[in-house]
Amino acid sequence: MSESVSEAEVATEAEPEYDPAAPAPLNVPRTPTGNADVDAQLDRLGDADHLATDGHVEVYEDVHRGLRDALTALDARPGHPVPPTSYHQSRS
Repeated sequence: MSESVSEAEVATEAEPEYDPAAPAPLNVPRTPTGNADVDAQLDRLGDADHLATDGHVEVYEDVHRGLRDALTALDARPGHPVPPTSYHQSRS
């Protein structure tokens, strides 16, 4: 018998087995929002594509925290003063 490896064995070793439970990218398109902080958080969601399901929670919580911080920062930005609304209308 020969010590060489048959072509069938080489082909089998070169192709990875299909594992339906393995992490796989969802390929969900992420449309830029125009806000750099928000876009960075949305891009971070792509990190979950390469993790097992039990690793998704950490990424999702991190993204949620980042989006919440981005929204808070928008509220804290100084802007034009808003004129006060008057709830009492004079009846003269």
